[in-house]
Formats: sequence, C-alpha cells, structure tokens
Amino acid sequence: MTDYTIVLGNKAYSSWSLRGWLALRQTGVAFDEIVIPLDQPDTRASILAHSPSGRVPCLLTPKGAIWDSLSIIEYLAENHASVELWPADPWARAMARTAVAEMHAGFADLRTEMWMDLKHKRPGEGRTPAVEADIARICEIWRRCRQEFGDGGPFLFGRFGAVDAMYAPVCTRFETYGVDLDPTCAGYRDTVLSHPDMVAWTEAALAEPWVLGPH
Repeated sequence: MTDYTIVLGNKAYSSWSLRGWLALRQTGVAFDEIVIPLDQPDTRASILAHSPSGRVPCLLTPKGAIWDSLSIIEYLAENHASVELWPADPWARAMARTAVAEMHAGFADLRTEMWMDLKHKRPGEGRTPAVEADIARICEIWRRCRQEFGDGGPFLFGRFGAVDAMYAPVCTRFETYGVDLDPTCAGYRDTVLSHPDMVAWTEAALAEPWVLGPH
C-alpha cells in the first residue's frame, strides 16, 4: 500500500493534473492513480468522492486530501526536501515561486483558447491578441529564468523542479498549436517534452479512449 494516491482528469486534457503528477513523480515514491474522465455525466460526482472542491488534481495523503496543484507541490517540497523541487538559493527560490504564482493565477486567455490537447495538432488555432500577449509574457519569463538561473542544467532553474512542472502544460500547448518560438524557448519546450516523465504521461494520454472537445 502506498502513502499517496493522486486523482487526475484525462491525461490528454487535464493540464492541472499534469502539474501535480509531475511534482509527485519527482519525489521518487510509489503512488497510486485514479483517472476520472472529464465531461461525462458522472464526472463531478466521481471527483467529489475524493476532492472537496470537485476539481482535479487531488492528492490523497494519510492525513487527508490536498486539492490544488500548487498546494500539492508545496506539500511535496516540504515532505521530500531532498528532491529540491525549489531552488536552494533564496533569491532563485523567490524568483521560481514568483514565476509559478504568475502561471497559477494568470494566462487565462491562453488556457481558454489553447486548451491542452495531446491527441491532436491544432496549428494556428486560438491565436487571439490576448493569447499572443500571454505567449509573449511566458516567453519573457522563460528567457529570463534560463539566462539568470539556468546554468546548472537545461531547465528554467537548471534542474527539473516545481517551476518546470507548472509550465509543462504550456510546452504541450506550444507544440499542439504550432507556436513559433525563439531558440531559447524552443529548446526549453523540447527539453521539457522529452523529459522521461513527460514522455510517460504523453504515452498514457495517447492510449486513453476518451476524446473531448474544448473545455
């Protein structure tokens, strides 16, 4: 029996589920998964059986449920400190948390118009002016993080961590919708998408039987 069970939506579409799952994978501990298909008549009831907010992801722990991606990341960072989901340096850690907070609270137009879809390619779709502004801001964040904090490896703060888990769904969106990126951002996108845990998630997503429309 494992200490953790993570409740997820469809892996092909649930961007917030991906964030929590990636953070959990970094701990190296065994865990169980419950995948609940979205947009079904019983979806909400099935999620509410585990998550009091009616949303995914939800991490089930021996002490109870945690039903927000960022809260899951923080809990795992505190209980598995050796994994270093956050940078050790205080300034780098503050900047990583700032980048994560901006992703957690912002970019609503990008999330609405360019929803995560790992089953299809949708080049050029959803490119409203507001979405273009979101894309530009995300790329600005990526370039700054890589320039100022990326010396220790190919991810935003060198090694894979919380900030990369939070931006991983954006990497999939840029791939799905054929967003042209500068070399720094394209290299980062490709690095995230080729991470073994991202490859495992994507393979599982492609094997799912459910095909959804925009949501």
